[in-house]
Amino acid sequence: MCLIYLAWRRHPRYPLVIAANRDEYHARPAAPAHWWEDAPGVLAGRDLEAGGTWMGMTHDGRVAAITNYHDPAAGHRAGAPSRGALVGAFLTGGESAPEYLHRVVEEGRRYNGFSLLAMDGDTLAFASNRSPGVMRLGPGVYGLSNHLLDTPWTKVADGKTELERLLAEPDVHVADLLALLAVRGHAGVAALRADDDRDPGRMRSRSSRFILGRDYGTRASTVVLLDAGGAGVFLERSFDSNGAVVGDAVFELGAGGVSREIGRGSRLAGVPG
Repeated sequence: MCLIYLAWRRHPRYPLVIAANRDEYHARPAAPAHWWEDAPGVLAGRDLEAGGTWMGMTHDGRVAAITNYHDPAAGHRAGAPSRGALVGAFLTGGESAPEYLHRVVEEGRRYNGFSLLAMDGDTLAFASNRSPGVMRLGPGVYGLSNHLLDTPWTKVADGKTELERLLAEPDVHVADLLALLAVRGHAGVAALRADDDRDPGRMRSRSSRFILGRDYGTRASTVVLLDAGGAGVFLERSFDSNGAVVGDAVFELGAGGVSREIGRGSRLAGVPG
């Protein structure tokens, strides 16, 4: 996952609003969002190479999402554990979000760079193995890309502003959140250091909210709306290397952990956007 917009306790109907893009190499196999057979109660996509996930939630209201941390100077350490496993471990565990993240930070040196959001139903928290400590997050609108929380990259800052505008309305619409994620212009990355920009064309292509590329790009957009009782919707829209929609997975979430899959297929009828 490379771009996450999140509103926590800022809307009267939906205490949790998430709009997120997963960016990855198109050749890396993945399964779209589904209820996991080996971990009942977990709803998430799955990386079929390492077995983890980029974002998911549970019947009882636990939510987690991870992004890689862009740090060319540190390089990529081969053989490090899968960062996607950190999301799955939280979703299948019972620790509070702060407890889990404190433990992850202590073990963080084992992993390549990451930033991780976790919500246990009551508390939302953030941690990274590129920054000390764990942050408990109060009500607000947050943005996360391939750096720390609310790093003022243009696509993060502008997207947060647009989400604030959407939250000012009485209702929040899935179509508007998908549109927020679909912007394909080159927004620029305000906070990149000079030594990060070794390939200007590559960095410009990845500064867009929606990344379009033959080998690497936005693979999925995910929208989550949860009300105070845990009811709402989880929608994942998948894309091919040309940026065309190839499938929607939509789940209606009921209060008390009751849920049903509305449908799965190529742009389902009745699904906005």
